[in-house]
Formats: sequence, C-alpha cells, structure tokens
Amino acid sequence: MKKSKNRSKKKIQEIFVIDEEKNLVFDSEDKVFNFFADPIEKIESRYIENRKKEDFSDEEQIPMEVYLEETLAEPDEIWLMNEFFSKAPIHVFMKNFVKDGVVFDYVAIVFLSSKERNPTFVLSHFPTKFKETADIFRTEELIFNKDMEIKYYAGLEGDSLSEDDEFSLGLFGSMMRLRNEKDIPLKEFKNFLDLREETIGNPDEIWRKTDHEGNVMVTFIKENPDNEMGAPFYVVVTVEEENTEVHTLLFSFPTNDESLVDRYRQGENLQAEEVSQESSH
Repeated sequence: MKKSKNRSKKKIQEIFVIDEEKNLVFDSEDKVFNFFADPIEKIESRYIENRKKEDFSDEEQIPMEVYLEETLAEPDEIWLMNEFFSKAPIHVFMKNFVKDGVVFDYVAIVFLSSKERNPTFVLSHFPTKFKETADIFRTEELIFNKDMEIKYYAGLEGDSLSEDDEFSLGLFGSMMRLRNEKDIPLKEFKNFLDLREETIGNPDEIWRKTDHEGNVMVTFIKENPDNEMGAPFYVVVTVEEENTEVHTLLFSFPTNDESLVDRYRQGENLQAEEVSQESSH
C-alpha cells in the first residue's frame, strides 16, 4: 500500500496549494501531511485489516504504481466518502486492469480541489486482486461509474440504454471494448442523433441473429460515406419481441471503423421492407 502523495500543481516558494476555495494552503509539505494525518491512518488501518495474504506484496506493488495516473485520469468508478473526514470530503477512484492474465483493481483515495475537481493530494493508493478488498472503500455515495457515463453520453430518448436496461448496458459495454482507439469518442455520440432515424427508416442493411440466450437481435446499418462529421457508418441495435415483428430499440452508435460494423453483419441478411420497427415506448 502506497502512502500519501502530494499532487498539488502549485508550489511557489514552499507554498502548497491543495484547495484555494477551502483555504487549504500550506507553507510546508509536512503541514499538508499533518492535515490529512487522521484519514491516512484510518485508510491504512482499514486496508491492513482486510488485506489478504495472497494479495500483492509490498515489493510487488512498487512497479505497479504506474497504474495510478491512468486510474486518476480514466477511472471506472468514483466514490464520495463525505463522512470519512470531517474537515474535507475524500474521493475514491477505482479502475480495473488485466496484466499478464492477472485481473486487479487499482484503488486511489484522493482529495479533489473544489474548483477544478482535480486530484491535488493522494492519501493512499494500492492494487488488489480481491474484490472484497476494493469493496471496503466502496462506501457512502457512488458518484460515477461506466454505466452512468454510457447512459449520459449514449442513452437517447426512446432507447433502452437511457432507461438503465441491464441487457442494453451489457451489449453496449461489449461494443465499447471492441472499438478502435481512433473511433468517434463516446462524448460525441449525441451529435449524430439525426442519423438514428435515417438508419431505421432507410437502412442499407438489416441483419437478424438469434443469440445464445434465444434473443432475436435485429441490427440496422446505414452507410454515410459523405458525412462531414466523420461517421461513415451508423448502427442501430434492436431486439425482436417473441412471436412478433415488433422491435425494441436497445441502443445505437456512429462509427468510422468498418471492422466493428462487420461484427454486426451476422446471421440472416434481410431486406428493409421485411422488418417493421417500433421504439421501446
């Protein structure tokens, strides 16, 4: 377990600015550590009490500190521990990794500046192979996770994704893991909303496939080679209700990656006029 680390970007003449808004400005690093001494001790005690013998040793954890930056930059989860420290709220950033076949969570307990909402002080950070160990810091209030991000940026009116449907979230998450790094960013998906109705109403391809659980998936694909916003393809994923030709809209997405589109070109290739589509409402 790695102890506290000062991430303040402002250090002028031994002045450490952790949070100007809250007047957390110190004239020495020792005073910064002293201010956070109580929560640091509580975190360390909680970690030691719950650490498993089979988890990463102190020596193994040292080279794994490289995962801290990515955890802070792109967390899978953020928890707010509002009651943990009376003088300031503490946040927990978590991210899941797979390295050499080993699955683990990286956990960083931090203080966020009020204005920039950036981590300015890391109280502690560590990797763990065990969900139970990470769970001891999943307390109080979950303020961010990937499902929330997906719903916010990709959930559109009329689709199941916007309604927290687990089936849709699972399929969408799988799609996101397959996307090319240079594909259209998730945060830009809603800019292509107009293409959804065009794809449903006038698709170039329609594919029907039954998955391993018996769900009949029907996918609409539209090519937009002249799209000025960089989305040559738009894909709409639906599920066909049993013994009907009614389709529930699960989710949709723009993409510039035809290899990703190819993954949805599976099953039976249908003619557009053979399928009727209806939203989930």
